[in-house]
Amino acid sequence: MQYGDFYYPMPANEPVLSYAPGSAEKKRLKEVLAELKKETIDVPMYIGTDEVRTNKKVAMHPPHERKHVLGYFNEGDASHVKKAIAAALRAKDKWANMSWENRANIFLKAADLLATKYRPYINGTTMLGQSKNAFQAEIDAACELIDFLRFNVHFLSDIYRQQPISGAGMNNRMEYRPLEGFVFALTPFNFTAIGGNLPTSAAMCGNVVVWKCANTQVYSAQMFMRILKEAGLPDGVINLVFVEGPVAGDVIFNHPDFAGIHFTGSTGVFNFMWKTIGANMSMYKSYPRIVGETGGKDFVIAHKSANPDVVVAALARGAFEYQGQKCSAASRAYIPSNIAAEVKKKLVAEIKTMKMGTVEDFTNFVNAVIDEKSFDKLESYIKGARKRDSKAKILVGGKCDKTAGYFIEPTVIETTDPAYVTMCEELFGPVLTLYVYDENKFEDALKLVDSTSPYALTGAVIAQDRYAVELATNKLRNSAGNFYINDKPTGAVVGQQPFGGARASGTNDKAGSILNLYRWLSARTIKETFNPPTDYRYPFLQEK
Repeated sequence: MQYGDFYYPMPANEPVLSYAPGSAEKKRLKEVLAELKKETIDVPMYIGTDEVRTNKKVAMHPPHERKHVLGYFNEGDASHVKKAIAAALRAKDKWANMSWENRANIFLKAADLLATKYRPYINGTTMLGQSKNAFQAEIDAACELIDFLRFNVHFLSDIYRQQPISGAGMNNRMEYRPLEGFVFALTPFNFTAIGGNLPTSAAMCGNVVVWKCANTQVYSAQMFMRILKEAGLPDGVINLVFVEGPVAGDVIFNHPDFAGIHFTGSTGVFNFMWKTIGANMSMYKSYPRIVGETGGKDFVIAHKSANPDVVVAALARGAFEYQGQKCSAASRAYIPSNIAAEVKKKLVAEIKTMKMGTVEDFTNFVNAVIDEKSFDKLESYIKGARKRDSKAKILVGGKCDKTAGYFIEPTVIETTDPAYVTMCEELFGPVLTLYVYDENKFEDALKLVDSTSPYALTGAVIAQDRYAVELATNKLRNSAGNFYINDKPTGAVVGQQPFGGARASGTNDKAGSILNLYRWLSARTIKETFNPPTDYRYPFLQEK
């Protein structure tokens, strides 16, 4: 029996703590970092009621301190994926039939635990496992994840209230069912919040989930899984497995109960999965929902009216916060000739003030890139820009050292070729490429921005001339799903800037908005007639 219409109003965004000198949160976070480093943990897979351990232990190291061992996770195989699917399907009916208020309050409690008791732990595991400084961890692992949980409860509450009209003599209603089957959540290393949101947004809608996080994000993912368990999430609703991607895909995409995938990662992987799902359509009970946020080659274009200091700040933050490992990070910049010299001089000076090193030293703005594969890829691009016959030169940075950790200096490349490789290809690291254009050819530069990359995730225009702002906004309408005016192209906030891009950047289903939740629901319309007809004949059939 339903005893009321339990509605959850719009929440406020979680306040960002400052970690200022002498603050209680800074003191506590440092204590937790020391505590975490003293412990060597053994991370199980969470499958149904079981914490599953295997004979294959994989070490977890901070990217900035390769010799230190945070612990080990237990790597699984195809059999564990099958068990996770079976556990999810066993939990499905009971979870789908749980009352909305009880389902919602699990995630609201998880948000409360993140905001209080576990805040330093989710931040600490993110800092150590993914090499994020305290501020980057705070806005991601704490604030954004808390916001995802609270705002999604509100958005889903709004959806459930959306009902059709009823004519005379009838009643119409809409049910918002979970999908028929299970959802696969495949999550990246770079945002703990994404790792938490992709499985929970689907689960909140009554779905059951198999979750595979990136190996380089296991340390914080296991912490969030423990928080969900403490918040009361029933066994089997979200099952966390540690397997290779192709192993998981081979089992999941060949299962008749596969109902959808919630993905953030590379465009190539997403395209391959889409192709595989399409080829397997005959075996599924229903058309799977395919939701993905993929790559980006995000831009900043400055107009000749731009304030050079605004341009410099947008590039310094947009390109180098979290070592440029954000889907939205500024990777290519178009600078007008009239302010180019000033922008380059000030940007180089600013970058030279950026300290790089371990996350435990809170004065470091830049930390390590995620792993050796990423380091080697980025180093190869930097070496290419150093060639004397190249169309590019390095303005600042460029040093790469993986002796103690995977450290790459914030690097700015200037090119005379707008189609130079680092202007076009996704790098995912602290490398920004500048191209100087004729200050009187702004519209031509906009065409370059739109045509250079297959991606369309984020971008920014910096200008004081309002006609230039309007022109850029219109010409770049399809070039970025998140567009910024006089700001860096990063830092989307849940409820304020719903996030996602189109073209090769994904399905643009806007995480952090009501749009995303519709994807995890299957609507059923129910019509009840109070006085049903007893004769098939309509009045128009009579002549008298």
